[in-house]
Order: sequence, then structure tokens, then C-alpha cells
Amino acid sequence: MKLLVMGGTWFLGREVVEEALRRGWEVTTFNRGLSGPSPQGVTAVHGDRTDRDSLAYLTEFGPWDAVVDTSASEMPPRVVLDGTKTLNGVVGRYVYVSTVSVYQGWPDENLNEQSPVLPCPADAGSDYGSMPPGADGPNTHYGTQKAGAENAVLDIFKDRAVLLRPGVILGPGEYVGRLPWWLRRTAAGGRVLAPGDPMRSIQPADARDVAAFAVDQAAAPTGGTYNVTAPVGRETMGGFLTSCLEATGSDGELVWAPDAVLIEQGVKQWTELPLWRTHAGVWRIDSSGAYTAGLSCRPLAATVADTWAWLQQDGRPVEHPRWAEHGIAPEREARILATLV
Repeated sequence: MKLLVMGGTWFLGREVVEEALRRGWEVTTFNRGLSGPSPQGVTAVHGDRTDRDSLAYLTEFGPWDAVVDTSASEMPPRVVLDGTKTLNGVVGRYVYVSTVSVYQGWPDENLNEQSPVLPCPADAGSDYGSMPPGADGPNTHYGTQKAGAENAVLDIFKDRAVLLRPGVILGPGEYVGRLPWWLRRTAAGGRVLAPGDPMRSIQPADARDVAAFAVDQAAAPTGGTYNVTAPVGRETMGGFLTSCLEATGSDGELVWAPDAVLIEQGVKQWTELPLWRTHAGVWRIDSSGAYTAGLSCRPLAATVADTWAWLQQDGRPVEHPRWAEHGIAPEREARILATLV
């Protein structure tokens, strides 16, 4: 099996490469070479996917049985469309890593793969779907752009396309900073501000499990669309934070603050206390189709422990602006904790 990975040097992309190599596949990576070296054992091609000449150069290294695209998260649909058009003659199947944010009802509604998706043309530019200044309502720009990128893949590869829609992805190598922040905070000990209901279901998936499923789908005989999350109800916020305490060997105390208290204090959902969000559907994603197709998600406690081990071994994620978005300031946390008895 010959696989092309768009990206392949960090977090999910690197795990895809490592998984394919473990299976004895021939792997080519395509990236700018700015986020670290490709794993040993691959053919590394450097280029910019926004440049058509670079894409044309890439095709000289084909053909491939499949491509797994992990590098288009910040790119407009028309860039993805250019890539799919160029690769169509040298790639058999296209596995595109999208997001649950493409759904019109996320994060307020329970969702499955048949739920309506945000409208966006395959050739849209980066401004399509952006919110006007001062507009009310949720910012769906990111989800709209990813929906357009999905269309770019479907328009060219049709039934040879696989769309993967993960929710939150955690694990060693994480660059967003959600789990690393919680690990470092719990390791610091003391009273730890814990958000909302400890029994609230959460659905993060481990990057290694998402990668294994992506590689499975690269070799599958048919295309399809799959949500990729841990099962609803298996993991809880309380279990997650307890795992953080246990992994770090901390004697910290979890102090649970009701949603209403945090909202009254103006705590930013999703970022100041990572993974905390009160919307009804944020952790109600039906991924049963993926489980039927072979997805297996390890326990969240294992992801937590392995990520802490990675950090202790001087694990350094690729620098990314989203890292700075996560985590509540110590003095702000202390003020809220002081109001809780």
C-alpha cells in the first residue's frame, strides 16, 4: 500500500504516518518543512500546497493508493479544491480530516452523519462565511470553511472520498494546549477549579486512535462519512480531571463550580477552563457508524497518562497560537475559588 500524507510532521498527521509505517506501507509526506522533520522511513517532499507548481511537483512522486489530508485546517476550500484536482490522477482514495463544526446544529443539537451541514461552495475563498463586525450569534466561519473543503473533496473524488469528522482530539504531541494545561494545573496542586457537573459526558478521542481509523479508511473498499469521537456517556469531566490528578501524582483538590457560577463570573467556555462547555449537543455526537467500521477509542485515562509522560520527557508541541488561548489566570481562578465553600 502506498500512502500520501498531506502534513505528517506533527500531532495527528505524524500519528497517521507512524501507523502506516507500522503496517509496512510506503509513505510519502508533503509539507513545507517548517513544523519539524518527517518521521524516518518516509519519502519527504517539501512544498506549499497553496502553490500549484508545488502540487504539480508532488505528483512526480506518485502514484499512491490513497491520501490522508491532515493539513488543511486553516485553508480555504478553493485551496483544497486545487489540490484535489491536481491529485485526482495519481491518488486512488482521498481521506479528508474535517470536524464536527461543519454541522449546522453543533454544538446545540445531538448530531449524526445525516445532520444538516453548513452550506459552502467548493471554490469558496477564505472570507466566505465570516461574521460581519458586531453580528450576534455563534461564529460558524471555521465550520463553514471546513464544509466547503469537504465539498471540494467530494466534487472531485466522489465515492472515493472519505470524510472524517472528529470532535476534540487529545494525546501526546497535542498543539492546541487543552490537556497539557489541565495536566500542569493539576500537577501544581492546591484547590483546582473544576467546571460544571462532574458527571457531564465528554467525548475526546486520542490522536493515535483517530490516526488508526484514518489509515483503515485509506485501505477500505468504499468511501463514506464518519463522526470520530469517543462513545457518548463513557467518559465524564469528573473522571477526566481525576485522571489528571492521578497521572501527575498530585494531591490537589477538585472544587466543582456550577455552570451558573462560572457563567456569572464571565469564564470563557471552551478555553479558560478547557473542555468546559454548556451547550447541549457539544458532547452528544453519534459516532456509531465509525465504530461499526472499526474505530476503537482507548480509555481517556490512558490518553491522559501518556500525554503526561510525553510532557515529562520534554515533549514540545509545535508552536501554535491556540496554545495561548487556553487556561484561566491563577489570580482569576483564586478569586472564583474564594466564592466557593
